[in-house]
Amino acid sequence: MKRIFRKMVMVLAGCMLVQLAACGSSSAGGNVSGENEGTKENAAGQQDLIVFAAASMTETLTEIETLYEKANPGINLLFSFGSSGTLKTQIEEGAPCDVFISAGQKQMNQLDSAASAEVNPTRLDFVLQGSRVNLLENKVVLVAPEGNPKGIASFDKLAEALKAGTVLMAMGNSDVPVGQYTQKILKYYQLDEAQLAADGRISYGSDVKEVTTQVKNASVDCGVVYGTDAFSAGLTPIDSATAEMCGQVIYPAAVMKNSSDAQAAQAFLDYLKSDEAMAVFEAVGFSPVK
Repeated sequence: MKRIFRKMVMVLAGCMLVQLAACGSSSAGGNVSGENEGTKENAAGQQDLIVFAAASMTETLTEIETLYEKANPGINLLFSFGSSGTLKTQIEEGAPCDVFISAGQKQMNQLDSAASAEVNPTRLDFVLQGSRVNLLENKVVLVAPEGNPKGIASFDKLAEALKAGTVLMAMGNSDVPVGQYTQKILKYYQLDEAQLAADGRISYGSDVKEVTTQVKNASVDCGVVYGTDAFSAGLTPIDSATAEMCGQVIYPAAVMKNSSDAQAAQAFLDYLKSDEAMAVFEAVGFSPVK
């Protein structure tokens, strides 16, 4: 844990420095630097590779880190985990990042010049073209505290309870993918999110880990999270959302144009698609995209 914490501090410190510099030099319509600045090596002579990844990947990528660094001793992986929306904003503001893995297409599209003007109106250009892949699929699930005190049996029953005002549900903020998927579920059941929030029926979390923690601590009656986070937290899913309810939950990944070494970043991204890495992902509930 100390090693992980040290790495996280290094990444966050680097992001803060770059963001301060970006305030005076970056523009809103493109990447801070379109040129490769050269390989970055740390004091140990290793190459630092910075990976921004959705919070729901914390456990799996931490395990993969050990496997990858053992096979590639010249590489030092530095992870920054958080909500995909926050990570997207940090990249946009100039934070150094070699590989970005989002929990939703929207956040990646907003950085990809190949995306339509409807989703990327300012034509941001941070994604290295040809590197983007749909890496993983997850599930959106309904979970409850141990013992399920309110006896919530399904999404259908949750919708009824929300209409009756008898449950408190945790969900992600609107700027994070898990929150956006939950909003689609509420719309599917013709529920008014704003009214539910005003009535004190919804509790929000800044990312999926915060939602999971609220459920785990029984500060809410239920919550909507990813299947992988339910697994990691030891929560048993009550129900899974269908594609009709919220669409497919796809995790896109790409090398960033401002990567200090696009070749090394691509090699790591290729490894994430390997059988060895995929076995780690599948063990907690991810699946390869068909």
